[in-house]
Amino acid sequence: MEVLTGYARRIADEMNLEYQHVRNTLSLLADGATIPFVARYRKELTGSMNEEIIALVQKRWLQLLALDKRRETVLQSIEEQGKLTPELRALIEKAATMQELEDIYLPYKPKRRTRASIAREKGLETLADFIMQQTYRPLMPEASRYVNAAKGVENEEQALAGARDIIAERVSEDRLVRERVRQIFLRHSMLISKVVSGKEAEGRTYLTYYDWREPLSKAPSHRLLAILRGESEGFLKASVEVDEDRTIGMIQRMFVKGPGDASEQVEKAIADSFKRLIAPSMETEVREHYKQKADDVAIRVFAENLRQLLLMPPLGQKRVLAIDPGFRTGCKIVILNEQGQLLHNDTIYPHPPNHEVKEAEKKLRTLVNAYKVEVIAVGNGTAGRETEMFIRHIRFDREVMAVMVNESGASVYSASKVARDEFPDYDVTVRGAVSIGRRLMDPLAELVKIDPKSIGVGQYQHDVDQKALSESLNQTVEMCVNAVGVELNTASEQLLSYVSGIGPQLAANIIRHRNENGPFTNRRQLQHVPRLGPKAFEQCAGFLRIRDGENPLDASAVHPESYHIVQRMALKTGLSLKEMIGRKDIRQLIDIKEFKDEKAGFETLNDILSELEKPGRDPRQKFEEFEFSKDVRSIQDVQPGMELNGIVTNITAFGAFVDIGVHQDGLVHVSQMAERYVRDPNQVVKLNQKVRVKVLSVDLERNRINLTMKL
Repeated sequence: MEVLTGYARRIADEMNLEYQHVRNTLSLLADGATIPFVARYRKELTGSMNEEIIALVQKRWLQLLALDKRRETVLQSIEEQGKLTPELRALIEKAATMQELEDIYLPYKPKRRTRASIAREKGLETLADFIMQQTYRPLMPEASRYVNAAKGVENEEQALAGARDIIAERVSEDRLVRERVRQIFLRHSMLISKVVSGKEAEGRTYLTYYDWREPLSKAPSHRLLAILRGESEGFLKASVEVDEDRTIGMIQRMFVKGPGDASEQVEKAIADSFKRLIAPSMETEVREHYKQKADDVAIRVFAENLRQLLLMPPLGQKRVLAIDPGFRTGCKIVILNEQGQLLHNDTIYPHPPNHEVKEAEKKLRTLVNAYKVEVIAVGNGTAGRETEMFIRHIRFDREVMAVMVNESGASVYSASKVARDEFPDYDVTVRGAVSIGRRLMDPLAELVKIDPKSIGVGQYQHDVDQKALSESLNQTVEMCVNAVGVELNTASEQLLSYVSGIGPQLAANIIRHRNENGPFTNRRQLQHVPRLGPKAFEQCAGFLRIRDGENPLDASAVHPESYHIVQRMALKTGLSLKEMIGRKDIRQLIDIKEFKDEKAGFETLNDILSELEKPGRDPRQKFEEFEFSKDVRSIQDVQPGMELNGIVTNITAFGAFVDIGVHQDGLVHVSQMAERYVRDPNQVVKLNQKVRVKVLSVDLERNRINLTMKL
């Protein structure tokens, strides 16, 4: 593991972290530990780094590994060409970034035939060398020596043109030139966007960008992604430009030595080099650079929204009647028990064209009474508000709470293999209604069954790097699942697969073992699951809960490796393990200094005491009921100046979208979120937050509502 030392030192310096903590973290990750496990159970070794910092350390480590792998490839390639000098090797080994490494490699990189390589084949390399010396010797007599019709050089001008091609390529591959021009493009380039001729009417979505110009370095991520999307869809032409004359002049000052015919040829070659080779290369590179930065912002926004959505307050174990609303096809009803199991399904038709209001009311009253329903969950899609209002006007014989549920992604789940396997005898409408009810009871357990990209809380999610997006979202789901913990005997295969150290195959094995042998009664029985070895047990055991098991600690986040510490505490206090669980005064009874050893420091011991105080504590907030304004049901009802209740459904870099109960979310622009300057909308609102908003404007034609939180 000595190879980790160099990486650890560099990462520690870059991120201003303790070297030993970074070294320990990399060692744990290299040994197969997961981020949630390292963050929760190895705090002494990591200096209590949180999951976000550990993830950044891991990301940087993987980048450095990729850099070293590329470095080996470059060294091997140049060595095979017989051009690897000790000086060049030292230069390559010192390269600190991928870009620096690629700049060094560029002159040696195998390439297709170019104008310069064709000129070399014609024997014009030495003429290019002569011109670059820029002596005062006459140029034409020297050029005439290279005229050779057999090689395709008919006259002096053709000889000079070929030499200029060689010089142009040399200049374009010069490391210092590339670095200086790169900085100009990064700092001073302009992002220019124009409409494609003939697409003016069709591309009106991008009307704002039909004639757009701004510094690329200052373009916000959402604007750059919007312009690039418009370009990919064929409505916009985007370009990145710098002051051409000033940039060419800067390069010429690096090479031109004075007046003269040769210097004039160098100036021409440099101008050609910039326009034909350097500028297109730099535009591509800088566009990729800022696209990646925009992707990072969009992915970070998506991941944060997903985290907040997954950690929404759960309703908990209650009898739920869930409704997937509809007009023509009716409202699909399902009854779920406290564990989310399907008890009954039916259909009612309270809306046009059927309009069977009385029949629907009677059926709902009967079902609510028969199944002792406590909560009615209504999907917020088509006919959602109408169904909610219909429900609220029914007088039930028992107290029933009605809740609107965001059904984004429910249709994706209902048509998925997961849903088909779970409910093979029911159609997609029943499965969709079940998903709506379950996501109210436990959003995390239900939403993990859906591809995060289908949940609808992202910003330009289809335009960003899909591999990076998937990795970030999967990591977010994993962190949320492990932060909450998972009930081993009731969890679905999908939920189990996100538990630290498990994954899809072991999750399937756990379910199979549970079905064949009955519920787990203690965590140790996990070791009997096929292919779940000691390493996987170490990683997963602390995040899995067993209620009413043989050992009360199995219902807590205390890791089995620390059970002996709790047993020593029990002996010290004279209490049984069961009596220690839930003791609010446990910290007064125990002096943790007595239990500190090489493996368990104060961080671990404090975590143990916290778990004994509140075993299996759910970090999610308590569920709160919410109701939309009764007199607003469609966008036609919305008028400027109205103050309405809303729920934050999506957060982007430019603002937040708020559901006000009219099937069309309104936008609170970042400038309308507070009286003060707001840089990041997440500083003001959170996903699923209840807010009070005022309507600024309504655009019925474009189906847009602008809101403000400045009341």
